[in-house]
Amino acid sequence: MIHIPRRLTRNIAACFRFIALALFLAFAILPLFWIFITSIKPSKEIFTFPLRYIPSYISLEGYRKLFGFARFGSYFLNSLWISLCAAGGGLIVSVLAGFALSRLRTMRRIQGLLLVLYFTQMVPTFILMAPLFFTLTKLHLTNNRLVLAIIYSATTVAFGAIMAKSFFDHIPASIEEAALIDGCDPLSALFRVILPVSLPGLVAIFSFAFVNIWNELFLAVMLLSTDIKLTVPVALNSFISKAGISWDVMSAGIIVALIPTMAIFAVGQKYIVAGLTEGGVKG
Repeated sequence: MIHIPRRLTRNIAACFRFIALALFLAFAILPLFWIFITSIKPSKEIFTFPLRYIPSYISLEGYRKLFGFARFGSYFLNSLWISLCAAGGGLIVSVLAGFALSRLRTMRRIQGLLLVLYFTQMVPTFILMAPLFFTLTKLHLTNNRLVLAIIYSATTVAFGAIMAKSFFDHIPASIEEAALIDGCDPLSALFRVILPVSLPGLVAIFSFAFVNIWNELFLAVMLLSTDIKLTVPVALNSFISKAGISWDVMSAGIIVALIPTMAIFAVGQKYIVAGLTEGGVKG
């Protein structure tokens, strides 16, 4: 029987893991690379055969059309305003709800409220779209960015509250009790003592809410009708017409739309990872 050294076995296993991760990374990055290359290709080279993987020269015509004729800048600002307001509002409500759930003394009450929150996560958004549209139409609240932001904020509360509760469960109650002894009321103790300790969790909740809201399409299509109020996903969807798709403009729009989410995860990466680690459900 051939004896294989343990170190060699570990090295072979590490090599296979590296190859598997490299293949997965290439598989994940290739579509983004192709979209970026298409966004800087001259229009005449997009449909050439054989394919040109590298453009003969860099053309920014797609970006000029995007921010000129397509008015993508206004759509971008609409999405940014709605996403920031909705994610911020959802974070505030989620923190308050999660803190209350974490500090409630009656276990049966906690379990009942958590079951309600879990149940809301199982309800498809499509079921609520028709009654929501008819209600807002009767109240003359459609085509309103603030109303859309409030609805988005409400859709993030349940998941955010569940995450916030798991974060607060890991913070000893003695910290809060010490703040109360020093003269803080429960709300002051939350904002002055508990929240600074929970910063990674707050960043994780905000990041996930922001990304989900930024990418949401169906509610925005249903509730927004004026061109100047459209969001980025609706604008990208409108680039698809019966006459075809302007692929250089579409690709440029996708690249620009990726910037906020990539920036959030790049800046808050360590907080998000720490928040998800600290927010693990206790066994």
